[in-house]
Amino acid sequence: MQQNDTLTAVPGIKVGHETDEAALTGCTVILCEAGAVGGVDQRGGAPGTRETDLLRPLHMVEKAHAVVLAGGSAFGLDAASGVMKALEEKGIGFNAGVARVPIVPAAILFDLGIGNPAVRPDAAMGYRAAQNASTAPVAEGNVGAGTGCTVGKILGMGQAMKSGLGTASMEIGGGVIVGALVALNAFGDVIDPQSGEILAGARATQVGPIQLGEKGYFANTLTVMKSLIGRTALGFASRSNTVIGVVATNAKLDKNEANKVAQMAHNGLARTIRPAHTMFDGDTIFALATGKKSADVNIVGAFAVEVMAQAVLRAVRAAQPAGGLPALSSRD
Repeated sequence: MQQNDTLTAVPGIKVGHETDEAALTGCTVILCEAGAVGGVDQRGGAPGTRETDLLRPLHMVEKAHAVVLAGGSAFGLDAASGVMKALEEKGIGFNAGVARVPIVPAAILFDLGIGNPAVRPDAAMGYRAAQNASTAPVAEGNVGAGTGCTVGKILGMGQAMKSGLGTASMEIGGGVIVGALVALNAFGDVIDPQSGEILAGARATQVGPIQLGEKGYFANTLTVMKSLIGRTALGFASRSNTVIGVVATNAKLDKNEANKVAQMAHNGLARTIRPAHTMFDGDTIFALATGKKSADVNIVGAFAVEVMAQAVLRAVRAAQPAGGLPALSSRD
């Protein structure tokens, strides 16, 4: 039997993908049909989100029933409507008296520059992703919201690399499980925090006598940013970025604690993406707590960092070349 070290190892969580391989876009649905206490933390300067305010403290609704991650830029937010339809058909949602209203926050990433920009995740795609959701180990790489993901775009899309979707989980004692899932569409490079090695990112190139970036395969985004060419390039840098993801646990957390875990999980991005949280990114992380096990929020948050970092690394290791861009797997 395959060991599940993905997000669906967290009891009460299902994940479903819908992928358009031709258009290089898709969406991923994280279902918590019994309801999960939700939180969110948004760090990047270019977010595209839906229903995030209700997850913050001081707002009435405590629990979400799903989270949608999608490509398609702002158009992709429509996928959440399809997930709401699928949940309503099952009688799942916040009891508003005259109707049950499924609570479905969402975040999108910009993948219009790699595939067919006229094709975006819509309500029908979100509905199918919800129908596909299961507790099976989550597929990774060029699937769902990771289908059109790329990294390393300071020198433009032509020098970027293919990324994808990654997920990881671990048991942290007392039966408490923490998991993460991320669609990795970063402006910066992805770094192995153990070795400091760039795994995927902007590729070096030479234009006439001018070397763009360090010599070798990778340009090193930080090196480029220090140069005159890099400072100029920032004025034209790709806006087609954003890292979006979810951390989930079966720990009992209140709304304040769920928001704290989402906040701490961003440290997993900072450990593995260089630079992270730029004005070109819309980095957004949701937190979901299904609430069965007692745990200290500090411990849950600390390991949310670890599984988020692992999920980022798995996203680039599982990615396959697409859209004319190489991936880490094509270098191995």
